[in-house]
Amino acid sequence: MKKLNVFLITLVSFLSISAAYSQDYRTGIGLRAGSTNGLTIKHYTKPRVAVEGIISSRWRGLGFTGLIEGHTRAFDVNRLNFYYGAGAHIYFWGEGRRGSSPFPERNSVVGLDGILGLEYNFREIPINLSIDWKPTFNFNVADNFWGDDAALSIRYIF
Repeated sequence: MKKLNVFLITLVSFLSISAAYSQDYRTGIGLRAGSTNGLTIKHYTKPRVAVEGIISSRWRGLGFTGLIEGHTRAFDVNRLNFYYGAGAHIYFWGEGRRGSSPFPERNSVVGLDGILGLEYNFREIPINLSIDWKPTFNFNVADNFWGDDAALSIRYIF
């Protein structure tokens, strides 16, 4: 628990000291493709802070992820942003689908997520492209670290 508190304090510190800039959009909705495929929605709550929700499938199960992300300009390029953050997830498998999961004895998996990524917001069209890595730590399974969740997302932004 102490490590979790230190992590959360560090995350809040990073979110509050990011370089100042204003985001190029308020909300984006789109598709996420990678080791988990699904839908993504990102909404800025402050100029440098966004919340992201992901509904995804993995091993024919259904997952829900919520993230808080800090954003800062990347490589001093307009509309190219670096983002980082943390959150939590839960995955469900139905009785008939548990055989597809690497955890056939479990109906659900819960855990914490991190995220690191780059996104580019096009000026000419209301589209956002992002690539990210989202490692997860699961609480209720023996194989508790998943480091293979990388994805490309495309969002309509408004």
